[in-house]
Amino acid sequence: MNRRRPPDPLPLFYRWRTNVLQAPLFFLYTGICGSFSLLASLWDKSGRLQHRIAQIWARGCVKISGARLIVRGAENLRKHPVAVYAANHTSYMDTPVIFSTLPFQFRILAKKELWTMPFIGWHLNRSGQIPVDTISPNATVSSLGAGVRALRAGMPLFVFPEGSRTPDGNMQPFLAGAAFLAIRSQVPIIPIALSGVYDLLPMHTRHFYPGRITMSVGEPISTTGMNIRQTDELNTRLRQDIEQLRSDSAPPLQPQSSSADLLHNPNS
Repeated sequence: MNRRRPPDPLPLFYRWRTNVLQAPLFFLYTGICGSFSLLASLWDKSGRLQHRIAQIWARGCVKISGARLIVRGAENLRKHPVAVYAANHTSYMDTPVIFSTLPFQFRILAKKELWTMPFIGWHLNRSGQIPVDTISPNATVSSLGAGVRALRAGMPLFVFPEGSRTPDGNMQPFLAGAAFLAIRSQVPIIPIALSGVYDLLPMHTRHFYPGRITMSVGEPISTTGMNIRQTDELNTRLRQDIEQLRSDSAPPLQPQSSSADLLHNPNS
């Protein structure tokens, strides 16, 4: 079946189901899991239990959304014990998809501003996630030092190189942080493409439009022998690989339909 962009506006059924069932359940479930995670942080200094709770939360969130998740290239997730994992950023649902599928403990790089938010910021801090200061290039490079230290200590990292969600489903320019971290730590960088997650919950919307979502994991890109002057080269290669993975995994895109079109075309 061909993929279709969410109709605008969404049919009443999808809006009703999100408002009455999915959204309340999503926030309740998030609150419960987040509370358990914060409690676990009082004695779990390794972060393993908190990460396990995050995985349970993520898998539950995907189920609540009604989406069907397919993982391709999962064997590439086990080829290196330590690596930088990088994916395109399409939706708020990207994070649940990533946590529900990566089968090991890792740390995620996120914008420093999130640490100021109640509850979310507390959880990010207590679970050992790594803040990145995006105010200026010098501040960004300085804040990436924590990521380098984590990698050298044996902890895999996950990064969204675009820095923020796409407003239209198309990939944005990549920041060089993921490439910098991989080269500086001399670990592979592994491209990941997310497809269909934008359609599930696009930016500036609050209603789920479930369908098939795909996470495609590409071959690791070696950084052995590379130096910091090759950061842009690696960043370009990373973006090209993710774009290719997206093209390979996404079925043809049908034109956007309106609610009226759906009503008059029962086979769509």
